Amino acid sequence: MKEIFLCAINNILSGNCKEDCKFCTQSVRYRADIERYNYKKIDTIVNEAKLARSHGALGYCLVTAGKGLDDKKTEFVASVANAIKSEVDGLNLIACNGTANRDQLQYLKDNGVDSYNHNLETSKRYYKEICTTHSWDERYETCLNVKEVGLDLCSGGIFGMGENEDDRLELIKSIASLNPESVPLNFYHPNPSLPIVDNNITLKDALEIIKISRESIGEDKLLMVAGGRELMFSNNYKDMFNAGANAIVIGNYLTTKGDQPNRDRDILDNLGYKVASGCQR
Repeated sequence: MKEIFLCAINNILSGNCKEDCKFCTQSVRYRADIERYNYKKIDTIVNEAKLARSHGALGYCLVTAGKGLDDKKTEFVASVANAIKSEVDGLNLIACNGTANRDQLQYLKDNGVDSYNHNLETSKRYYKEICTTHSWDERYETCLNVKEVGLDLCSGGIFGMGENEDDRLELIKSIASLNPESVPLNFYHPNPSLPIVDNNITLKDALEIIKISRESIGEDKLLMVAGGRELMFSNNYKDMFNAGANAIVIGNYLTTKGDQPNRDRDILDNLGYKVASGCQR
């Protein structure tokens, strides 16, 4: 029986980013109607982690808005990681905090973080069309830094932002070159406040992206369908898993609502899949 791995995310610092990523509602430039707050209380984060674990999540991602880590943010994420590890068993802690140097990443690792998520987002060629305030090369360098300090790398991208087929293939090739432990595939969810108005990807395209991604990264890695899953796949989850996905995000995303975790569990049961109980594959 195929096992499906569940991951949950927590937006622990929201909506104050000054970068101009055209796909992101957390940029202050676009004034999207989202919840914005500074550092969430650590007790709240720990309780939310407990709830995610009770729903079967094995991965728990701590996300902060902004270009990257600074001293204050690094210390906060480390404190959160320590608090969760002391109270919640069985969670692989993932930090997702933007660009980071080796010293910052080592500090997170020393304080309980297991993995670091930093997505390439799109091809190097197309990146300047969606962001001008930092470069694709900075993203790739952060991914290399993650591997150098011995953290597991989680790196993927977003599809449907106006890129062409060659861009999609180049993105997948670049991701595979990093040999990440897990690859989150996101499918663009339009928002009226954002410059990217439409999603230019079909269900057929999305399934082909999953298939090619699986072929590129190998059978022993996690291939996760994350943001945009409900919008893109709806009643086609069987096809999504058959194409090669073996992990999903449960619950809410950063600024958009997801399905209730119990509904996702019911869908997996009805499809005949087993929810993974451990991180060994």
